[in-house]
Amino acid sequence: MTRTVPGPTDRVVVVGAGLAGLSAALHLLGAGRRVTVVEREELPGGRAGRMDLAGYRIDTGPTVLTMPDLADEAFAAVGTSLYDRVELIPLHPAYRACFADGSGLDVHSDAEAMAAEVERFAGAAEAAGYRRLRDWLQRLYRAQLRRFIDADFDSPLGLLHPDLARLAALGGFGRLDARIGRFLSDERLRRVFSFQALYAGVPPARALAAYAVIAYMDTVAGVYFPRGGMHALPRAMAEAAAAAGADLRYGQPVTRLERSGERVTAVITDAGRIPCDAVVLTPDLPVAYRLLGRRPRRPLGLRHSPSAVVLHAGTDRTWPHLAHHTISFGAAWHTTFDELTRAGSLMSDPSLLVTRPTATDPSLAPPGRHLHYILAPCPNTDIGPGPAAWSDLGPRYRDTLLRELERRGLDGIEAAIEEECLVTPADWHARGHAAGTPFSAAHTFAQTGPFRPRNLVRGTRNAVLAGCGTTPGVGVPTVLLSGKLAAARITGLPGRGGGRPRPSPAAANAPRRADAPAPTGSRAARREAAAAPRAHAERPHRLAPAREPSASSPDRPASSPDRPAAARQSPPPGSPRADPTAPATEGRTG
Repeated sequence: MTRTVPGPTDRVVVVGAGLAGLSAALHLLGAGRRVTVVEREELPGGRAGRMDLAGYRIDTGPTVLTMPDLADEAFAAVGTSLYDRVELIPLHPAYRACFADGSGLDVHSDAEAMAAEVERFAGAAEAAGYRRLRDWLQRLYRAQLRRFIDADFDSPLGLLHPDLARLAALGGFGRLDARIGRFLSDERLRRVFSFQALYAGVPPARALAAYAVIAYMDTVAGVYFPRGGMHALPRAMAEAAAAAGADLRYGQPVTRLERSGERVTAVITDAGRIPCDAVVLTPDLPVAYRLLGRRPRRPLGLRHSPSAVVLHAGTDRTWPHLAHHTISFGAAWHTTFDELTRAGSLMSDPSLLVTRPTATDPSLAPPGRHLHYILAPCPNTDIGPGPAAWSDLGPRYRDTLLRELERRGLDGIEAAIEEECLVTPADWHARGHAAGTPFSAAHTFAQTGPFRPRNLVRGTRNAVLAGCGTTPGVGVPTVLLSGKLAAARITGLPGRGGGRPRPSPAAANAPRRADAPAPTGSRAARREAAAAPRAHAERPHRLAPAREPSASSPDRPASSPDRPAAARQSPPPGSPRADPTAPATEGRTG
Protein backbone atom coordinates (compact mmCIF):
# COMPACT_ATOMS: atom_id res chain seq x y z
CA MET A 1 0.00 0.00 0.00
CA THR A 2 1.52 3.33 -1.04
CA ARG A 3 1.43 6.42 1.16
CA THR A 4 -1.35 8.95 0.75
CA VAL A 5 -1.96 12.46 2.00
CA PRO A 6 -3.38 12.30 5.54
CA GLY A 7 -6.24 14.40 6.84
CA PRO A 8 -8.90 16.29 4.87
CA THR A 9 -8.43 16.53 1.10
CA ASP A 10 -11.74 17.97 -0.08
CA ARG A 11 -10.31 21.19 -1.57
CA VAL A 12 -7.30 20.77 -3.85
CA VAL A 13 -5.34 23.47 -5.65
CA VAL A 14 -3.37 22.38 -8.70
CA VAL A 15 -0.51 24.72 -9.58
CA GLY A 16 0.05 24.67 -13.33
CA ALA A 17 -2.35 23.89 -16.18
CA GLY A 18 0.07 21.80 -18.21
CA LEU A 19 -0.59 18.19 -19.14
CA ALA A 20 0.38 16.91 -15.69
CA GLY A 21 -1.74 19.44 -13.83
CA LEU A 22 -4.78 18.94 -16.04
CA SER A 23 -4.46 15.16 -15.75
CA ALA A 24 -4.33 15.48 -11.96
CA ALA A 25 -7.29 17.84 -11.97
CA LEU A 26 -9.47 15.48 -14.02
CA HIS A 27 -8.65 12.47 -11.83
CA LEU A 28 -9.30 14.52 -8.69
CA LEU A 29 -12.62 15.77 -10.03
CA GLY A 30 -13.59 12.21 -10.85
CA ALA A 31 -12.94 11.30 -7.23
CA GLY A 32 -15.25 14.04 -6.00
CA ARG A 33 -12.72 16.70 -4.98
CA ARG A 34 -13.25 20.43 -5.41
CA VAL A 35 -10.42 21.56 -7.66
CA THR A 36 -8.93 24.95 -8.44
CA VAL A 37 -6.25 25.17 -11.13
CA VAL A 38 -3.97 28.21 -11.18
CA GLU A 39 -1.77 28.93 -14.19
CA ARG A 40 0.69 31.78 -14.75
CA GLU A 41 0.04 31.92 -18.51
CA GLU A 42 -3.15 33.15 -20.16
CA LEU A 43 -3.97 29.73 -21.61
CA PRO A 44 -3.57 26.07 -20.62
CA GLY A 45 -0.83 23.77 -21.86
CA GLY A 46 2.36 24.53 -19.93
CA ARG A 47 5.18 23.17 -22.08
CA ALA A 48 2.53 22.17 -24.64
CA GLY A 49 1.72 25.79 -25.37
CA ARG A 50 0.57 27.71 -28.42
CA MET A 51 1.95 30.78 -30.19
CA ASP A 52 0.12 32.66 -32.93
CA LEU A 53 2.51 34.37 -35.33
CA ALA A 54 1.08 36.25 -38.32
CA GLY A 55 -1.49 33.54 -39.04
CA TYR A 56 0.79 30.60 -38.16
CA ARG A 57 -0.51 28.54 -35.23
CA ILE A 58 2.64 27.16 -33.63
CA ASP A 59 2.91 24.40 -31.03
CA THR A 60 5.66 25.49 -28.65
CA GLY A 61 6.16 22.13 -26.95
CA PRO A 62 5.98 18.43 -27.81
CA THR A 63 5.13 17.48 -31.38
CA VAL A 64 4.77 13.70 -30.97
CA LEU A 65 1.66 12.15 -29.42
CA THR A 66 1.73 8.46 -28.55
CA MET A 67 -0.43 6.30 -26.28
CA PRO A 68 -3.56 8.51 -26.50
CA ASP A 69 -5.49 6.06 -24.30
CA LEU A 70 -3.48 7.39 -21.36
CA ALA A 71 -4.96 10.83 -22.00
CA ASP A 72 -8.37 9.23 -22.40
CA GLU A 73 -8.11 7.79 -18.87
CA ALA A 74 -8.12 11.34 -17.55
CA PHE A 75 -11.19 12.29 -19.61
CA ALA A 76 -12.94 9.06 -18.57
CA ALA A 77 -12.51 10.03 -14.91
CA VAL A 78 -15.13 12.75 -15.43
CA GLY A 79 -17.40 10.72 -17.70
CA THR A 80 -16.25 12.02 -21.08
CA SER A 81 -13.82 10.90 -23.76
CA LEU A 82 -10.74 12.26 -25.49
CA TYR A 83 -12.09 10.81 -28.72
CA ASP A 84 -15.29 12.85 -28.45
CA ARG A 85 -13.37 16.07 -27.93
CA VAL A 86 -10.25 15.77 -30.10
CA GLU A 87 -9.91 14.42 -33.61
CA LEU A 88 -6.78 12.27 -33.67
CA ILE A 89 -5.10 11.58 -36.99
CA PRO A 90 -2.84 8.50 -37.10
CA LEU A 91 0.39 9.31 -38.91
CA HIS A 92 1.48 7.05 -41.76
CA PRO A 93 4.43 6.88 -41.63
CA ALA A 94 5.03 7.65 -37.98
CA TYR A 95 8.47 8.95 -38.98
CA ARG A 96 10.63 9.15 -42.07
CA ALA A 97 14.31 8.47 -41.41
CA CYS A 98 16.89 9.98 -43.77
CA PHE A 99 20.54 8.93 -43.52
CA ALA A 100 23.82 10.54 -44.47
CA ASP A 101 24.42 7.97 -47.22
CA GLY A 102 21.28 9.14 -49.05
CA SER A 103 19.11 6.17 -48.02
CA GLY A 104 15.71 6.56 -46.43
CA LEU A 105 13.22 4.49 -44.45
CA ASP A 106 9.58 5.05 -43.56
CA VAL A 107 8.77 3.89 -40.03
CA HIS A 108 5.33 2.24 -39.84
CA SER A 109 3.48 1.05 -36.76
CA ASP A 110 1.74 -1.67 -38.78
CA ALA A 111 3.81 -4.85 -38.49
CA GLU A 112 3.40 -6.04 -42.09
CA ALA A 113 4.01 -2.62 -43.62
CA MET A 114 7.13 -2.13 -41.49
CA ALA A 115 8.50 -5.61 -42.23
CA ALA A 116 8.08 -4.97 -45.95
CA GLU A 117 9.81 -1.60 -45.64
CA VAL A 118 12.72 -3.08 -43.68
CA GLU A 119 13.09 -5.84 -46.27
CA ARG A 120 13.20 -3.25 -49.06
CA PHE A 121 15.69 -1.18 -47.11
CA ALA A 122 18.04 -3.83 -45.69
CA GLY A 123 16.99 -7.31 -46.82
CA ALA A 124 14.97 -10.31 -45.62
CA ALA A 125 17.25 -11.16 -42.69
CA GLU A 126 16.77 -7.70 -41.17
CA ALA A 127 13.02 -7.93 -41.73
CA ALA A 128 12.99 -11.18 -39.73
CA GLY A 129 15.03 -9.43 -37.04
CA TYR A 130 12.51 -6.61 -36.98
CA ARG A 131 9.68 -9.07 -36.32
CA ARG A 132 11.58 -10.54 -33.37
CA LEU A 133 12.36 -7.04 -32.11
CA ARG A 134 8.72 -6.04 -32.31
CA ASP A 135 7.69 -9.08 -30.27
CA TRP A 136 10.33 -8.24 -27.66
CA LEU A 137 9.18 -4.62 -27.47
CA GLN A 138 5.61 -5.73 -26.81
CA ARG A 139 6.68 -8.12 -24.06
CA LEU A 140 8.94 -5.45 -22.55
CA TYR A 141 6.10 -2.97 -22.40
CA ARG A 142 3.78 -5.44 -20.71
CA ALA A 143 6.45 -6.35 -18.14
CA GLN A 144 6.97 -2.70 -17.18
CA LEU A 145 3.53 -1.16 -17.34
CA ARG A 146 1.89 -1.96 -14.04
CA ARG A 147 4.85 -2.15 -11.68
CA PHE A 148 7.47 0.27 -13.04
CA ILE A 149 5.64 2.91 -15.11
CA ASP A 150 2.09 3.35 -13.82
CA ALA A 151 3.20 3.17 -10.20
CA ASP A 152 3.92 5.31 -7.16
CA PHE A 153 7.00 4.33 -5.16
CA ASP A 154 7.69 4.87 -1.48
CA SER A 155 11.01 3.01 -1.44
CA PRO A 156 13.17 0.75 -3.63
CA LEU A 157 11.42 -2.19 -1.95
CA GLY A 158 8.54 -1.42 -4.30
CA LEU A 159 10.62 -3.00 -7.05
CA LEU A 160 10.51 -6.40 -5.39
CA HIS A 161 7.85 -8.06 -7.47
CA PRO A 162 7.72 -10.94 -9.96
CA ASP A 163 7.62 -8.37 -12.77
CA LEU A 164 11.19 -7.45 -11.84
CA ALA A 165 12.29 -10.99 -12.66
CA ARG A 166 10.33 -10.86 -15.91
CA LEU A 167 12.00 -7.60 -16.85
CA ALA A 168 15.44 -9.03 -16.05
CA ALA A 169 14.69 -12.16 -18.09
CA LEU A 170 13.85 -9.93 -21.05
CA GLY A 171 17.26 -8.23 -20.75
CA GLY A 172 15.81 -4.97 -19.49
CA PHE A 173 18.85 -4.27 -17.31
CA GLY A 174 21.34 -4.67 -20.14
CA ARG A 175 22.34 -1.84 -22.46
CA LEU A 176 19.87 -0.55 -25.02
CA ASP A 177 22.21 -0.40 -28.00
CA ALA A 178 23.52 -3.91 -27.42
CA ARG A 179 20.04 -5.36 -26.95
CA ILE A 180 18.72 -3.77 -30.17
CA GLY A 181 21.84 -5.16 -31.86
CA ARG A 182 20.71 -8.69 -31.01
CA PHE A 183 17.84 -8.23 -33.44
CA LEU A 184 19.22 -5.84 -36.06
CA SER A 185 22.71 -5.74 -37.54
CA ASP A 186 22.16 -2.78 -39.87
CA GLU A 187 23.51 0.22 -37.99
CA ARG A 188 20.95 2.56 -39.60
CA LEU A 189 18.04 0.45 -38.37
CA ARG A 190 19.53 0.29 -34.91
CA ARG A 191 19.43 4.08 -34.79
CA VAL A 192 15.71 4.14 -35.60
CA PHE A 193 14.93 2.00 -32.56
CA SER A 194 17.37 3.59 -30.11
CA PHE A 195 17.58 7.33 -30.79
CA GLN A 196 14.63 7.86 -28.41
CA ALA A 197 17.02 7.33 -25.47
CA LEU A 198 18.39 10.80 -26.12
CA TYR A 199 15.17 12.36 -24.85
CA ALA A 200 15.53 10.31 -21.69
CA GLY A 201 18.93 11.97 -21.35
CA VAL A 202 21.15 8.89 -21.78
CA PRO A 203 23.09 7.68 -24.86
CA PRO A 204 21.85 4.33 -26.23
CA ALA A 205 25.21 2.73 -25.42
CA ARG A 206 24.68 3.55 -21.71
CA ALA A 207 20.88 3.52 -21.43
CA LEU A 208 19.08 0.59 -19.86
CA ALA A 209 17.43 -1.68 -22.43
CA ALA A 210 14.21 -1.09 -20.48
CA TYR A 211 14.02 2.30 -22.19
CA ALA A 212 13.23 0.57 -25.45
CA VAL A 213 9.68 0.97 -24.14
CA ILE A 214 9.83 4.45 -25.71
CA ALA A 215 10.56 2.84 -29.08
CA TYR A 216 7.54 0.61 -28.47
CA MET A 217 5.35 3.68 -28.10
CA ASP A 218 6.75 5.31 -31.25
CA THR A 219 7.09 2.33 -33.57
CA VAL A 220 4.48 -0.18 -32.39
CA ALA A 221 1.65 1.64 -30.60
CA GLY A 222 1.61 4.41 -33.21
CA VAL A 223 2.02 8.18 -33.51
CA TYR A 224 -0.95 10.53 -33.72
CA PHE A 225 -1.58 14.20 -34.40
CA PRO A 226 -4.54 16.13 -33.00
CA ARG A 227 -6.32 18.22 -35.59
CA GLY A 228 -5.62 21.81 -34.66
CA GLY A 229 -2.16 20.96 -33.33
CA MET A 230 -0.80 19.38 -30.18
CA HIS A 231 -2.21 22.25 -28.13
CA ALA A 232 -5.67 20.83 -28.86
CA LEU A 233 -5.00 18.17 -26.21
CA PRO A 234 -4.47 20.45 -23.17
CA ARG A 235 -7.19 22.78 -24.43
CA ALA A 236 -9.67 19.89 -24.48
CA MET A 237 -8.51 18.71 -21.06
CA ALA A 238 -9.07 22.19 -19.64
CA GLU A 239 -12.55 22.35 -21.18
CA ALA A 240 -13.42 18.94 -19.72
CA ALA A 241 -12.18 20.01 -16.31
CA ALA A 242 -14.23 23.21 -16.41
CA ALA A 243 -17.33 21.26 -17.46
CA ALA A 244 -16.77 18.93 -14.49
CA GLY A 245 -16.68 21.83 -12.05
CA ALA A 246 -13.04 22.91 -11.86
CA ASP A 247 -12.22 26.57 -11.23
CA LEU A 248 -9.49 27.44 -13.75
CA ARG A 249 -7.64 30.69 -13.12
CA TYR A 250 -5.25 31.85 -15.82
CA GLY A 251 -2.71 34.66 -15.67
CA GLN A 252 -2.16 34.13 -11.93
CA PRO A 253 1.44 33.29 -10.99
CA VAL A 254 1.82 31.62 -7.62
CA THR A 255 4.00 33.70 -5.33
CA ARG A 256 4.09 31.52 -2.21
CA LEU A 257 2.41 28.78 -0.20
CA GLU A 258 0.86 29.54 3.19
CA ARG A 259 1.68 26.88 5.77
CA SER A 260 0.62 25.74 9.19
CA GLY A 261 3.23 23.36 10.51
CA GLU A 262 3.72 20.63 7.93
CA ARG A 263 0.53 21.40 6.00
CA VAL A 264 -0.05 23.84 3.18
CA THR A 265 -3.20 25.79 4.03
CA ALA A 266 -3.44 28.17 1.07
CA VAL A 267 -1.91 29.06 -2.27
CA ILE A 268 -1.09 32.73 -2.68
CA THR A 269 -1.20 34.26 -6.18
CA ASP A 270 -0.96 37.78 -7.51
CA ALA A 271 -4.75 37.86 -7.36
CA GLY A 272 -5.23 36.67 -3.78
CA ARG A 273 -5.42 33.72 -1.41
CA ILE A 274 -6.89 30.30 -2.27
CA PRO A 275 -7.50 28.05 0.78
CA CYS A 276 -6.78 24.36 0.26
CA ASP A 277 -6.62 21.00 2.00
CA ALA A 278 -3.99 19.68 -0.43
CA VAL A 279 -1.91 21.02 -3.30
CA VAL A 280 -0.46 19.52 -6.48
CA LEU A 281 2.67 21.28 -7.73
CA THR A 282 3.59 20.83 -11.39
CA PRO A 283 6.31 23.47 -12.00
CA ASP A 284 9.85 22.25 -12.66
CA LEU A 285 11.52 20.84 -9.55
CA PRO A 286 13.57 23.91 -8.54
CA VAL A 287 10.43 26.08 -8.62
CA ALA A 288 8.36 23.52 -6.71
CA TYR A 289 11.04 23.07 -4.05
CA ARG A 290 11.39 26.82 -3.68
CA LEU A 291 7.64 27.19 -3.09
CA LEU A 292 7.75 24.40 -0.52
CA GLY A 293 10.86 25.78 1.15
CA ARG A 294 12.27 22.24 1.18
CA ARG A 295 14.64 20.37 -1.08
CA PRO A 296 15.05 16.61 -0.61
CA ARG A 297 18.54 15.44 0.19
CA ARG A 298 20.23 13.30 -2.46
CA PRO A 299 23.68 11.69 -2.28
CA LEU A 300 24.47 13.19 -5.68
CA GLY A 301 23.05 16.21 -7.48
CA LEU A 302 20.54 15.64 -10.26
CA ARG A 303 21.89 15.07 -13.75
CA HIS A 304 19.80 16.68 -16.45
CA SER A 305 18.95 15.65 -19.99
CA PRO A 306 20.33 17.48 -23.00
CA SER A 307 18.41 20.55 -24.10
CA ALA A 308 17.31 21.59 -27.58
CA VAL A 309 17.37 24.48 -29.99
CA VAL A 310 14.07 24.77 -31.87
CA LEU A 311 13.48 26.93 -34.92
CA HIS A 312 9.80 27.44 -35.68
CA ALA A 313 9.63 28.56 -39.31
CA GLY A 314 6.65 29.67 -41.33
CA THR A 315 7.56 29.33 -45.01
CA ASP A 316 6.13 30.08 -48.44
CA ARG A 317 7.08 26.61 -49.71
CA THR A 318 7.79 23.10 -48.54
CA TRP A 319 9.81 20.07 -49.63
CA PRO A 320 7.78 17.02 -50.73
CA HIS A 321 10.24 14.47 -49.36
CA LEU A 322 9.48 15.64 -45.79
CA ALA A 323 6.91 13.57 -43.90
CA HIS A 324 5.04 14.92 -40.89
CA HIS A 325 8.06 13.85 -38.79
CA THR A 326 11.42 13.45 -40.52
CA ILE A 327 14.59 12.46 -38.70
CA SER A 328 17.67 13.59 -40.57
CA PHE A 329 20.60 11.58 -39.23
CA GLY A 330 24.17 12.77 -39.58
CA ALA A 331 26.96 10.31 -40.30
CA ALA A 332 28.25 10.56 -36.72
CA TRP A 333 26.46 8.66 -33.98
CA HIS A 334 28.45 7.82 -30.84
CA THR A 335 30.39 11.08 -31.19
CA THR A 336 27.15 13.01 -31.23
CA PHE A 337 26.04 11.58 -27.89
CA ASP A 338 29.44 12.28 -26.34
CA GLU A 339 29.20 15.89 -27.46
CA LEU A 340 25.70 16.30 -26.02
CA THR A 341 26.10 14.48 -22.71
CA ARG A 342 29.81 14.66 -21.82
CA ALA A 343 31.79 17.25 -23.77
CA GLY A 344 29.04 19.88 -23.59
CA SER A 345 29.55 20.99 -27.18
CA LEU A 346 27.20 21.50 -30.10
CA MET A 347 26.82 18.58 -32.50
CA SER A 348 29.57 18.65 -35.11
CA ASP A 349 27.49 16.42 -37.42
CA PRO A 350 23.94 17.03 -36.27
CA SER A 351 20.98 14.67 -36.24
CA LEU A 352 17.81 16.72 -36.52
CA LEU A 353 14.07 16.26 -36.15
CA VAL A 354 12.08 18.23 -38.74
CA THR A 355 8.34 18.36 -38.06
CA ARG A 356 5.95 19.59 -40.76
CA PRO A 357 2.54 19.77 -39.06
CA THR A 358 0.89 21.36 -42.08
CA ALA A 359 1.49 18.08 -43.92
CA THR A 360 -1.41 16.75 -41.84
CA ASP A 361 -3.34 19.92 -40.95
CA PRO A 362 -2.88 22.74 -43.49
CA SER A 363 -5.14 25.02 -41.40
CA LEU A 364 -2.21 25.66 -39.03
CA ALA A 365 -0.72 28.11 -41.56
CA PRO A 366 -2.17 30.77 -43.87
CA PRO A 367 -3.37 29.47 -47.25
CA GLY A 368 -0.48 28.30 -49.39
CA ARG A 369 1.98 28.54 -46.49
CA HIS A 370 3.70 25.85 -44.41
CA LEU A 371 5.04 25.27 -40.90
CA HIS A 372 8.35 23.55 -40.14
CA TYR A 373 9.79 22.91 -36.68
CA ILE A 374 13.51 22.15 -36.68
CA LEU A 375 14.70 20.58 -33.42
CA ALA A 376 18.43 20.23 -32.77
CA PRO A 377 19.47 18.56 -29.50
CA CYS A 378 22.15 20.53 -27.67
CA PRO A 379 23.94 20.37 -24.30
CA ASN A 380 22.11 21.66 -21.26
CA THR A 381 23.44 24.74 -19.52
CA ASP A 382 25.07 22.70 -16.72
CA ILE A 383 27.69 21.23 -19.06
CA GLY A 384 27.40 23.41 -22.18
CA PRO A 385 27.13 27.13 -22.95
CA GLY A 386 25.36 29.06 -20.21
CA PRO A 387 22.13 31.01 -20.72
CA ALA A 388 23.94 34.29 -21.34
CA ALA A 389 26.08 32.78 -24.11
CA TRP A 390 23.04 31.93 -26.21
CA SER A 391 22.20 35.54 -26.99
CA ASP A 392 25.07 35.54 -29.52
CA LEU A 393 25.34 31.81 -30.09
CA GLY A 394 21.66 31.28 -30.90
CA PRO A 395 21.45 33.31 -34.14
CA ARG A 396 24.76 31.88 -35.36
CA TYR A 397 23.63 28.32 -34.66
CA ARG A 398 20.35 29.02 -36.44
CA ASP A 399 22.32 29.96 -39.56
CA THR A 400 24.47 26.84 -39.22
CA LEU A 401 21.40 24.60 -39.02
CA LEU A 402 19.80 26.17 -42.07
CA ARG A 403 23.01 25.74 -44.11
CA GLU A 404 23.11 22.08 -43.06
CA LEU A 405 19.50 21.56 -44.08
CA GLU A 406 20.22 23.18 -47.44
CA ARG A 407 23.04 20.69 -47.91
CA ARG A 408 20.67 17.85 -47.06
CA GLY A 409 18.12 18.73 -49.71
CA LEU A 410 16.00 21.53 -48.29
CA ASP A 411 17.21 23.91 -50.95
CA GLY A 412 16.16 27.52 -50.48
CA ILE A 413 14.88 27.03 -46.93
CA GLU A 414 16.36 30.23 -45.53
CA ALA A 415 14.91 32.34 -48.32
CA ALA A 416 11.54 30.63 -47.89
CA ILE A 417 11.12 31.71 -44.24
CA GLU A 418 8.51 34.43 -43.77
CA GLU A 419 8.00 34.21 -40.00
CA GLU A 420 10.18 32.53 -37.40
CA CYS A 421 10.79 32.05 -33.71
CA LEU A 422 14.07 30.70 -32.34
CA VAL A 423 14.04 28.94 -28.94
CA THR A 424 17.31 28.19 -27.15
CA PRO A 425 18.36 26.89 -23.70
CA ALA A 426 18.30 30.52 -22.54
CA ASP A 427 14.55 30.57 -23.14
CA TRP A 428 14.01 27.28 -21.29
CA HIS A 429 16.11 28.69 -18.43
CA ALA A 430 14.01 31.86 -18.33
CA ARG A 431 10.88 29.71 -17.92
CA GLY A 432 12.34 28.11 -14.80
CA HIS A 433 13.53 24.83 -16.33
CA ALA A 434 16.58 23.50 -14.51
CA ALA A 435 19.78 23.38 -16.57
CA GLY A 436 18.00 25.13 -19.41
CA THR A 437 16.34 21.95 -20.65
CA PRO A 438 12.64 21.13 -21.19
CA PHE A 439 13.48 17.41 -20.73
CA SER A 440 14.19 17.69 -16.98
CA ALA A 441 16.23 15.15 -15.00
CA ALA A 442 17.91 12.44 -17.06
CA HIS A 443 16.73 8.85 -16.74
CA THR A 444 19.92 7.37 -15.39
CA PHE A 445 19.50 4.29 -13.21
CA ALA A 446 19.97 6.45 -10.11
CA GLN A 447 17.16 8.76 -11.31
CA THR A 448 14.57 6.21 -12.37
CA GLY A 449 11.62 4.53 -10.62
CA PRO A 450 11.99 4.70 -6.83
CA PHE A 451 15.27 6.62 -7.25
CA ARG A 452 13.68 9.47 -9.19
CA PRO A 453 12.63 12.53 -7.16
CA ARG A 454 9.51 11.39 -5.32
CA ASN A 455 6.14 13.01 -5.74
CA LEU A 456 5.89 13.33 -1.94
CA VAL A 457 8.33 15.70 -0.23
CA ARG A 458 9.49 15.03 3.30
CA GLY A 459 8.40 17.76 5.73
CA THR A 460 5.18 18.63 3.88
CA ARG A 461 2.22 16.35 4.55
CA ASN A 462 -0.30 17.50 1.95
CA ALA A 463 1.72 18.56 -1.12
CA VAL A 464 2.25 16.27 -4.10
CA LEU A 465 4.48 16.83 -7.13
CA ALA A 466 3.60 16.03 -10.74
CA GLY A 467 5.35 16.61 -14.05
CA CYS A 468 8.36 15.31 -15.93
CA GLY A 469 10.82 15.80 -13.05
CA THR A 470 9.11 13.30 -10.79
CA THR A 471 7.52 9.86 -11.16
CA PRO A 472 7.41 8.34 -13.73
CA GLY A 473 9.41 10.70 -15.96
CA VAL A 474 9.84 12.59 -19.22
CA GLY A 475 7.46 12.44 -22.18
CA VAL A 476 3.80 13.16 -22.88
CA PRO A 477 2.51 9.70 -21.81
CA THR A 478 4.52 9.69 -18.58
CA VAL A 479 3.60 13.26 -17.71
CA LEU A 480 -0.07 12.39 -18.07
CA LEU A 481 0.52 9.44 -15.76
CA SER A 482 2.33 11.66 -13.27
CA GLY A 483 -0.89 13.63 -12.83
CA LYS A 484 -2.86 10.45 -12.31
CA LEU A 485 -0.36 9.18 -9.74
CA ALA A 486 -0.36 12.53 -7.92
CA ALA A 487 -4.15 12.41 -7.72
CA ALA A 488 -3.96 8.88 -6.30
CA ARG A 489 -1.70 10.15 -3.50
CA ILE A 490 -4.53 12.49 -2.48
CA THR A 491 -7.61 10.37 -3.07
CA GLY A 492 -6.22 7.05 -1.92
CA LEU A 493 -7.72 5.44 -5.01
CA PRO A 494 -5.50 2.96 -6.85
CA GLY A 495 -2.81 4.75 -8.83
CA ARG A 496 -1.28 1.59 -10.22
CA GLY A 497 -3.16 0.15 -13.16
CA GLY A 498 -6.17 2.18 -12.14
CA GLY A 499 -7.22 3.30 -15.60
CA ARG A 500 -10.39 2.12 -17.24
CA PRO A 501 -9.92 -0.27 -20.13
CA ARG A 502 -11.34 1.09 -23.37
CA PRO A 503 -12.44 -1.12 -26.25
CA SER A 504 -11.19 -1.03 -29.80
CA PRO A 505 -12.93 1.44 -32.13
CA ALA A 506 -14.87 -1.42 -33.72
CA ALA A 507 -16.24 -2.47 -30.34
CA ALA A 508 -16.94 1.13 -29.37
CA ASN A 509 -19.05 1.62 -32.48
CA ALA A 510 -21.23 -1.39 -31.62
CA PRO A 511 -24.64 -0.65 -30.09
CA ARG A 512 -24.46 -0.24 -26.33
CA ARG A 513 -26.03 -3.02 -24.29
CA ALA A 514 -29.29 -2.08 -22.64
CA ASP A 515 -27.86 -2.87 -19.21
CA ALA A 516 -24.66 -0.85 -19.72
CA PRO A 517 -24.67 2.23 -17.45
CA ALA A 518 -24.57 5.51 -19.32
CA PRO A 519 -21.98 8.05 -18.17
CA THR A 520 -23.11 10.89 -16.03
CA GLY A 521 -21.44 14.08 -14.98
CA SER A 522 -22.63 14.00 -11.38
CA ARG A 523 -19.97 14.10 -8.68
CA ALA A 524 -21.35 11.02 -6.94
CA ALA A 525 -21.29 9.04 -10.17
CA ARG A 526 -17.76 10.19 -10.92
CA ARG A 527 -16.61 9.11 -7.46
CA GLU A 528 -18.25 5.72 -7.93
CA ALA A 529 -16.74 5.34 -11.38
CA ALA A 530 -13.27 6.24 -10.15
CA ALA A 531 -13.49 3.78 -7.27
CA ALA A 532 -14.76 0.92 -9.44
CA PRO A 533 -13.36 1.26 -12.98
CA ARG A 534 -15.64 -0.07 -15.67
CA ALA A 535 -15.28 -0.63 -19.39
CA HIS A 536 -16.52 2.17 -21.61
CA ALA A 537 -18.33 0.81 -24.61
CA GLU A 538 -20.58 3.73 -25.27
CA ARG A 539 -18.30 6.19 -27.06
CA PRO A 540 -16.56 5.61 -30.37
CA HIS A 541 -12.95 6.64 -30.87
CA ARG A 542 -12.58 9.51 -33.28
CA LEU A 543 -9.54 8.52 -35.27
CA ALA A 544 -9.31 10.37 -38.54
CA PRO A 545 -7.40 8.73 -41.39
CA ALA A 546 -4.24 10.18 -42.82
CA ARG A 547 -2.75 9.44 -46.22
CA GLU A 548 0.77 8.38 -46.86
CA PRO A 549 2.95 11.34 -47.88
CA SER A 550 2.76 12.03 -51.58
CA ALA A 551 5.32 13.91 -53.61
CA SER A 552 2.51 15.22 -55.78
CA SER A 553 0.46 16.38 -52.82
CA PRO A 554 2.65 17.73 -50.00
CA ASP A 555 -0.39 19.33 -48.38
CA ARG A 556 -2.51 16.22 -48.45
CA PRO A 557 -5.91 16.44 -46.77
CA ALA A 558 -6.31 14.55 -43.53
CA SER A 559 -8.81 12.16 -45.07
CA SER A 560 -8.61 9.10 -47.22
CA PRO A 561 -11.87 8.24 -48.99
CA ASP A 562 -10.21 5.42 -50.88
CA ARG A 563 -9.66 3.42 -47.66
CA PRO A 564 -12.48 1.33 -46.16
CA ALA A 565 -14.12 2.69 -43.03
CA ALA A 566 -12.86 -0.16 -40.87
CA ALA A 567 -9.29 0.57 -41.87
CA ARG A 568 -9.77 4.24 -41.10
CA GLN A 569 -11.02 3.60 -37.56
CA SER A 570 -8.87 0.69 -36.39
CA PRO A 571 -5.70 1.47 -34.43
CA PRO A 572 -2.37 0.21 -35.73
CA PRO A 573 -1.78 -3.47 -35.00
CA GLY A 574 0.24 -3.85 -31.85
CA SER A 575 -1.27 -0.86 -30.11
CA PRO A 576 -2.52 -1.58 -26.57
CA ARG A 577 -6.14 -1.35 -27.69
CA ALA A 578 -5.60 -3.76 -30.59
CA ASP A 579 -3.23 -6.21 -28.91
CA PRO A 580 -5.27 -9.02 -27.30
CA THR A 581 -2.33 -9.99 -25.11
CA ALA A 582 -1.87 -6.50 -23.67
CA PRO A 583 -2.97 -5.89 -20.07
CA ALA A 584 -6.59 -4.93 -19.58
CA THR A 585 -5.73 -1.65 -17.91
CA GLU A 586 -3.39 0.81 -19.50
CA GLY A 587 -1.23 3.45 -18.10
CA ARG A 588 1.97 4.92 -18.40
CA THR A 589 6.34 7.12 -20.58
CA GLY A 590 6.82 9.84 -26.32
